[in-house]
Amino acid sequence: MELKKYIESNSKRFLDELLDLLRIPSVSADPAYKEEVFTAAEYVKNSLEAAGVDHAEICQTDGYPIVYGEKIIDPAAPTVLVYGHYDVQPADPLNLWDSPPFEPVIKKTANHPNGAIFARGSADDKGQFYMHVKAFEAMLSNGQLNCNVKFMIEGEEEVGSENLDVFVRNNQEKLKADVVLISDTSMISLEHPSVTVGLKGLAYMEVEVTGPNKDLHSGTFGGAVANPINILCKMISSLHDEDNRITIPGFYDNVEDYSEAYRNQLNKAPFDEGDYRKKLDIKETYGEKGYTTIERVGIRPTLDVNGIWGGYIGEGAKTVLPSKANAKISMRLVPNQDHKAIAKLFEEHFKSIAPPAVKVKVVPHHGGQAAVIPTDSIGYKAAEAAIDEAFGKKAIPTREGGSIPITALFQQVLGLDPILLGFGLDTDGIHSPNEHYGVDNYLKGIETIALFFKHYHRLSNKDE
Repeated sequence: MELKKYIESNSKRFLDELLDLLRIPSVSADPAYKEEVFTAAEYVKNSLEAAGVDHAEICQTDGYPIVYGEKIIDPAAPTVLVYGHYDVQPADPLNLWDSPPFEPVIKKTANHPNGAIFARGSADDKGQFYMHVKAFEAMLSNGQLNCNVKFMIEGEEEVGSENLDVFVRNNQEKLKADVVLISDTSMISLEHPSVTVGLKGLAYMEVEVTGPNKDLHSGTFGGAVANPINILCKMISSLHDEDNRITIPGFYDNVEDYSEAYRNQLNKAPFDEGDYRKKLDIKETYGEKGYTTIERVGIRPTLDVNGIWGGYIGEGAKTVLPSKANAKISMRLVPNQDHKAIAKLFEEHFKSIAPPAVKVKVVPHHGGQAAVIPTDSIGYKAAEAAIDEAFGKKAIPTREGGSIPITALFQQVLGLDPILLGFGLDTDGIHSPNEHYGVDNYLKGIETIALFFKHYHRLSNKDE
């Protein structure tokens, strides 16, 4: 009760601090925001120091820095490594935001009757990792911190975490812990709290199709010279068959076919397809034939075009046959699909389906492996107990379609299974205009994280 009272009495300050962090446009994908990304790292370091860590530092990398902080209360006590990221997605298209993306506002919504914070990064991941900073402060201030804590907050998650891989491999002793705790996922709802036990991998590609050596007059040359946009559209269209299965040879070779019993269990999670369609303003869901929406998102690989451009897209008309057309394509992968192998299969196939009239270039961007989290560990049981105490309900295990590439890295290099204790909602619009994060979710997350520490210490039996 003391902990809960502390959170309630400091809730306005907790919110104000988060709003200040959200005002920093730390977009890692765009070099124009380089200084702001470094500014965000400084803010995180200062926040950790203010919360009470013994030591905090900004660790430089070949890209953006990693903020590290720690509080060691007892070398014999269990150690929790907290991971998060302070970088955010680009805010484009800006004209679709109801309020400026880096000027956070709190507004009531149907899903968040007590208000939601509208800003880029509010749910992904500033609002979620900052819960850990405030939970740490609350525990320390009330004499209830019973585990050692290490924080590792990076600035490149949205561009693949390439330098985090190097940092983790080079600092295994520094990062030594008993469990990794991450809040960068969602839950079904506050009424149906859940814990994520599976994430997809990712292979992200960029393609370029080139026809003539310069833009041409579409009347003079149309019909005689290949139009790269037309060709690119045909090539992309061919990547799925009539059942919406991906046509790349070898793509499904390592995809697991789950039993009917497992699929039935997966589909028991609370899900209203009619409400799902209504919220998205779509008449029907769409995807691979023979699978439910929950299965398509959680256990089936996907391929999507994330952006496509070429030719003239300005005001008015310009009758041009473009020289080039480009697209960005991502594939969300399931366990046993190696992202590097899939990227190679994609490149070989995409080049093979191009007609001789064009040249094709394929550039792989970032990627990562899928991860499955066991549900019999002390960490998972602590998460279940924390949710049960905070919400008065049993946690529902779910599998998500998103990717956090470093989860597999933690498993492989540190030998730790991350606990994915997220508090966002699928409707929070991450990566989209009007991203938001519920005030109740933020404050409830702080409370639940503190309870995780309590139960992790209890279950680990290291105090006996």
